[in-house]
Amino acid sequence: EVQLVESGGGLVQPGGSLRLSCAASGFTFSFSDMTWVRHAPGKGLEWVSSINDYGGTTDYAGSVKDRFTISRDNPKNTLYLQMNSLKPEDTAVYYCVKGGYRMYRAGPRGQGTQVTVSS
Repeated sequence: EVQLVESGGGLVQPGGSLRLSCAASGFTFSFSDMTWVRHAPGKGLEWVSSINDYGGTTDYAGSVKDRFTISRDNPKNTLYLQMNSLKPEDTAVYYCVKGGYRMYRAGPRGQGTQVTVSS
């Protein structure tokens, strides 16, 4: 059974940073592309970033490019999202998803972690 557990969210001031983690189990993590998505109140699910199985290829939504960095540690079965220069519009529940961009809506995901950017 695929299990994904996100952590690292919290309340941060505009301009601050957070690092999200996603612990994966129940599948061969190193064989799977992975994705971060977010869901803000009153908005639809938004794709944030994806990374390929060995971490050599990454892609970002325009709204987060140059501020967020996706990475992975395959031996630790963990996915990360380093978020810098956070803005109030980054406020959302963040989820990791098993699969690449094409799976961002339908792929298995965890329970999410809340990120709130506010002064």
